[in-house]
Amino acid sequence: MNLLLSFIWVALTGSMYYSNFVFGFMLGFFILWIMNRNETDQRYFYRVPKIISFIFYFLLEMIKANLQVAYDVITPKYFFKPGVVRYPLNAKTEFEINLLSTFISLTPGTLILDISEDNKTIYIHVMYLNDPDEFVRNLKTGVERRLLEILR
Repeated sequence: MNLLLSFIWVALTGSMYYSNFVFGFMLGFFILWIMNRNETDQRYFYRVPKIISFIFYFLLEMIKANLQVAYDVITPKYFFKPGVVRYPLNAKTEFEINLLSTFISLTPGTLILDISEDNKTIYIHVMYLNDPDEFVRNLKTGVERRLLEILR
């Protein structure tokens, strides 16, 4: 419904710019929030800000990883310390595991090698592995936690 309100806003203003669409999306979100304040199901109004926050967080992580890989490629000395990490999952369903593994693989310097048969562990090849425990902790508190907050 919010996307429909955004497109209606763009059509009414006659201005086909991203900023106008984003403004229409925020305006539609606010209108829907006012109309549904007394409803019991408020999941949409908690998920949308979390989705936007996740997108910005993931883009920032991807930019940092790209800069790290680009710096390593440009300089004559190699700084990478490759390794394989056993990552225990909090994600339960196959959809959650698939989405998490996709986001991990999209980040430069990481690659999913295998998922265990019981779907409780992912094996990740990491290009810059200084501390495996810190890598697992950062992934758990970063991408996985934020993704599961959106999906559950």
